[in-house]
Amino acid sequence: MRRYGPAVLLALVGAAILRVSAFSELYLRYVQPGLRPYLVVSGASLVLLGVVVAVLTRTAGKRDHDDDADQDLDDEHLDDQDHGHGHDHGPAGPRVAWLLTLPALALLLFPPPALGSYSAQREADQRAARGVGSFPALPSGDPLDLTLGEFGSRAVYDSDRSLRGRTIRLTGFVTRDGDGTWYVTRLLVSCCAADATTASAEVRGADAPPEDTWVTVTGTWRPEGAPGSDAAWPPVVDATSVRQVAQPDNPYEKR
Repeated sequence: MRRYGPAVLLALVGAAILRVSAFSELYLRYVQPGLRPYLVVSGASLVLLGVVVAVLTRTAGKRDHDDDADQDLDDEHLDDQDHGHGHDHGPAGPRVAWLLTLPALALLLFPPPALGSYSAQREADQRAARGVGSFPALPSGDPLDLTLGEFGSRAVYDSDRSLRGRTIRLTGFVTRDGDGTWYVTRLLVSCCAADATTASAEVRGADAPPEDTWVTVTGTWRPEGAPGSDAAWPPVVDATSVRQVAQPDNPYEKR
């Protein structure tokens, strides 16, 4: 059975990739939607390669068995030793290599969750500086649905204060400070979860749900500080309602 280890490992990794990309939306926890076709092709290729390796291994094993059957009886003991040596240290590799199946099985059976409050808090102070200026006009009608990234940019850097007097609606997960202040937060990604950055808005006037709960916050922006100043960050929302919602299929915003 050990000789089939590489084939099993390839098939498991391929099946895990297909599990999160072809048969569910779980891949959105890790990468952008546009990468789905590449994941599907990669997973299918690995499964196919595993099948090919298994077939080649079986063929080679049968050929070795036939060769052993033709040996002289006088050399039988030596041949058995060589054959056993091949099984222990041949292409199948050491037994410890089977531990490589554990990450593949974990992804296949227990896909890791999306990044949450821990990642957001760890990165919160690493914002890149942006220039203060004007932003494009906002659409008419309230409430105005905005991403956390767009809301934060306008609230902190818009010299025209285009959010003033508008009712806004933001969706994200709950994060907290040690002093009890709470935020509606979203992680922004360019490619995958590895490059995630944070967009947050402080929520006032409403009790905080449990951390990592997904909510939709409706309210108005409270201007604080001059545009681009430290006092303007984080932007503040005076909430009129906080509604718990399910985590969206794509938990991240495009940066």
